[in-house]
Amino acid sequence: MKRFWKTVTIVDGAIELDGRPVRTPARAALLLPTPQLAEAVAEEWRSVGEELDPRAMPLTGLANAAIDQIAPNPAPFAADLARYGESDLLCYRAELPEPLVERQAAQWDPLLDWARTRYDVHFETTAGIMHRPQPPATIARLQEVVAALDPFRLAAFSPLVTISGSLVAALALLEGAADRETVWRAAQLDEDWQAEQWGEDELATRARDVRRADFDAAARFLSLL
Repeated sequence: MKRFWKTVTIVDGAIELDGRPVRTPARAALLLPTPQLAEAVAEEWRSVGEELDPRAMPLTGLANAAIDQIAPNPAPFAADLARYGESDLLCYRAELPEPLVERQAAQWDPLLDWARTRYDVHFETTAGIMHRPQPPATIARLQEVVAALDPFRLAAFSPLVTISGSLVAALALLEGAADRETVWRAAQLDEDWQAEQWGEDELATRARDVRRADFDAAARFLSLL
């Protein structure tokens, strides 16, 4: 789509182009819950060149998802995200080599320790990739935490969980117990290790850059709420 507007304004949290409200793909008003997020989304529209590129407007995309896909029925969406707690990345450790085992413990244990204290839960960790069930009480508590999130937080939370593979790490970022870089490093630890041992090819680097951009956009969206 070519750019057709000259001005972008915010009216009571809604984005307007030349005085006309922006609509989501489902034709709802693009209405943002905080002034900070509204201004950031408006800036994406101001920055559009001759052609609109959705990939260059990640905050708008997340807002559209919150309004169109999540808000009408948030419970199933939250339940799908909470299931990541059943096989959280942080609970599956390497058996060898020892430097990798030590690195995982150094970066992952603090996040699990925080979640144990914050939510009064217990986690089962294991060496290897065979599934090890988490205690039912732990899963129930994590489901409760995720279910309490509003649609906009769920929209941002989703890529943080799916990209990292860790519900616990995403919750730590959500609640300010860990910063964006700490969570990213924890999520990419195994991949970083492999790249250190064998090198990283161009396609892997490109895919990683895309994931990082999506991760950073979601973290920023969350911070603006």
